[in-house]
Amino acid sequence: MKRGSGFSFHVTVVIAAIAFIYFSTVFVFIDQWFGIWSSPGMLNAVFFTVVAVMCISNYALAIYTDPGQVPSSFVPDVEDPDNIVHEIKRKGGDLRYCQKCSLYKPPRAHHCRICNRCILRMDHHCVWMNNCVGHANYKIFFIFVMYAVVACIYSLVLLAGSITIDSPKDDQLSEGSYRVVYIISGLILVPLSLALGFFLCWHFYLILQNKTTIEYQEGVRAMCVAEKGGYVYSHPYDLGAYENLIAVLGPNVLYWLLPSTKHIDSGLRFRTSFDNVPRTPVSK
Repeated sequence: MKRGSGFSFHVTVVIAAIAFIYFSTVFVFIDQWFGIWSSPGMLNAVFFTVVAVMCISNYALAIYTDPGQVPSSFVPDVEDPDNIVHEIKRKGGDLRYCQKCSLYKPPRAHHCRICNRCILRMDHHCVWMNNCVGHANYKIFFIFVMYAVVACIYSLVLLAGSITIDSPKDDQLSEGSYRVVYIISGLILVPLSLALGFFLCWHFYLILQNKTTIEYQEGVRAMCVAEKGGYVYSHPYDLGAYENLIAVLGPNVLYWLLPSTKHIDSGLRFRTSFDNVPRTPVSK
């Protein structure tokens, strides 16, 4: 699959929504509340523009960044003393092998039926990006959602504030035109803020646990199986909240809000909580 290729209805909808929210916020809400050429108006317009630029640039990067593909030469080395944990199939206990790609699957890799290939540290396939979210673009995806939440909430505040202000501009333009913009904006921003806010909190929780969405679902099943057998399930890639956080966002706090991914490695091996204990297979 070629990344970001062809027409995507979902991507078109996202771009249209971003454009509508930006122009309505700057040229209606800010203009109505402060006057766009006033000092507070210009300050709000500049700040919102910066947030919008970060949002759309990270969205574009998330679309066009390859999430990571399993190299055709990859073969797991079970004798490697530095690689303690090897993920195995739940049935049979064999090393994980993708029949569709005819490749061994590294830890945390999964086959995406839409992309028709195995993705490194796959989280999910996002139709709104027309791309998978995986090892190489997960941070970019996460900060895109963060900037999108900030933009939506900021726009909602400006919308609410501009409604409560009696602006002299009301007599200059059609009141009906403004009403349509406010109604459409409210119908977009309220559910979008709630949905993206929940999504942001969900992925922040996953980052703190060092889990992907797929691993969370598998962990629930593994926990149930472990409880039935009298055991306690422990996620092997959980290194502690801070270590988990820097594993995704990077060790330099100054770059946490930027789409930098220089800190990530090949995605073929990940640190685990079992690195200093005897070798233990993890069922997948």
